Amino acid sequence: MHVEPADFARDHWGRSPLLSRARDFAATGRLPGYADLLSLDDVDELLSQRGLRTPFLRIAQDGELLPGAQFTGPGGAGAEVADQVLDEKVLDLYAAGATLVLQGLHRLWPPLISFAGALAGELSVPVAVNAYLTPAGSRGFASHYDTHDVFVLQVAGQKRWRIHEPVFPDPLERQPSGAAATEVGAAVEATPALDVVLESGDALYLPRGWIHAAEALGEQSLHLTLGLRGLTRYALVEALLDLALEHAPLRSGFPVGLDITDPVQLAPELAATAAELRRWLEHPDAARIAARLRRRVWRSIRPEPIRPLAQLRAAAQVGADTVVQRRPGLRWRITAATSDRIALVLSDRTITFPAYCEPALRLLLASSPVRVGDLPFAERSACVTLTRRMLREAVVVPVDKP
Repeated sequence: MHVEPADFARDHWGRSPLLSRARDFAATGRLPGYADLLSLDDVDELLSQRGLRTPFLRIAQDGELLPGAQFTGPGGAGAEVADQVLDEKVLDLYAAGATLVLQGLHRLWPPLISFAGALAGELSVPVAVNAYLTPAGSRGFASHYDTHDVFVLQVAGQKRWRIHEPVFPDPLERQPSGAAATEVGAAVEATPALDVVLESGDALYLPRGWIHAAEALGEQSLHLTLGLRGLTRYALVEALLDLALEHAPLRSGFPVGLDITDPVQLAPELAATAAELRRWLEHPDAARIAARLRRRVWRSIRPEPIRPLAQLRAAAQVGADTVVQRRPGLRWRITAATSDRIALVLSDRTITFPAYCEPALRLLLASSPVRVGDLPFAERSACVTLTRRMLREAVVVPVDKP
């Protein structure tokens, strides 16, 4: 976006749309356009040579998703896969006006893997990337809202966006657009809050809940949608409810014979339960809540991919002059395990070490590359041993020497 990060966070994040034209980026020194992330030729390669399967490709026509069976089939001899994307079927459907949706590109296409990972690190929220290729004059989906914020990056062609204010502000994932179809349908009859045409190099930010529909103009349109799937305050409510299970008074049963379907009988029990819940909530345990949220957040943002063969080769060849760095995007935490051991907590496992390893571990996990021989151990063999293990655990990665 062309505005300062602080201004975006204050004026737009979670509040209102923001349109950035390609020309607005001139002052920043950044060249407009996003073909370096994904081009039309790249889309052709993905559809024809990468062996895509559902759900990495969805196809929509007349506002509805088509069954995967209409464009997938067996992979042929030596590829015993029943739902591989068939390029000739895609050709027929796209020529007939269908929109192609390439999903999960943050896990599939190298430039977008790096881009999404960097953005997720800056915003501290998971970032998912889809691409939408729409034939001229076609619209892939009817007016709807998303349950997460999005950035739209127009790669090629033109697309007209009609955007209306929310009818259901800040919806959660369990509150999709279809559940408010009547309200959405009525809202789109009014004058749009924003009616714009995105051209190559333009960008658009939409907070969750804002209703939108897009239509390709003049020629085929390709845009990227970056879905920002961060947690909300409701995640705190869910975590608190999980911990409430441990509070015995909130687990107690009802008096014998109570009819909880009768509001008159239920009222005093409801009041007593609410009062007990308020007392329990007076002193929430922030550390335990953070630990529960940590598991959710860390598992939703994968670190940058590693090269298994290169990792094994580096581990076998590690020496004092080897340079390594923390795996980009890795989430970690060091805690005390016992009186003489520490624990390195990762998203999917916990590794323990002797307590004297902590200074060396923290140096390996710092943001800058480190030479193995510079680790704070008296014995060089300890430096090599710890680094070799960190390479095998995919905690650090080798750094190529210039």
